[in-house]
Amino acid sequence: MRFTLSVAVASVVAAIVATLPGTASAASGDSAPGAWEPAPQAAFELPAGARCDFAVRVEPVVDEVRKLTLATYPDGSPKRELFTGALIDRVTNLETGATSTADASGTALVVYGTDGSMTWYVTGPVLLGFRENAGSLPKGLWLVDGQFTVEFTATFEKTITMLHGTTHNVCTDVD
Repeated sequence: MRFTLSVAVASVVAAIVATLPGTASAASGDSAPGAWEPAPQAAFELPAGARCDFAVRVEPVVDEVRKLTLATYPDGSPKRELFTGALIDRVTNLETGATSTADASGTALVVYGTDGSMTWYVTGPVLLGFRENAGSLPKGLWLVDGQFTVEFTATFEKTITMLHGTTHNVCTDVD
């Protein structure tokens, strides 16, 4: 099934890239730099209540994520980027020491708005944090797998629209 989903995402990405001819991009002020580069995830800690009921640390133990900038705005900021690669995160309950790993090795096409919003077109899994009352899932660290979109407001409220897939709150694995 993962192969079929990857083929579907690759087909969508190929179609998007095919619609970015040099002359149209130049005419609209876009550019397509086209070089893969590492996109490492930094470890982070969150206090009790921010995502889980306890303080938590998320750190990559495998991080082979890379990104390809498909188009930029005239000021050079990214307009569309593709992210892919292995990402395994260790999630640690800082109060008890309990740990779990989360495979967040999904592929995402990210489209950035000029207002700070963005939309991810994803074949999961990815790990997403939700604040209380700030999105379509309850507070938590959610492993979302399948095919879906995530719309982020400029204040990082998130709305997930699932085509198909699953959600799992990783906080429950280390509680």
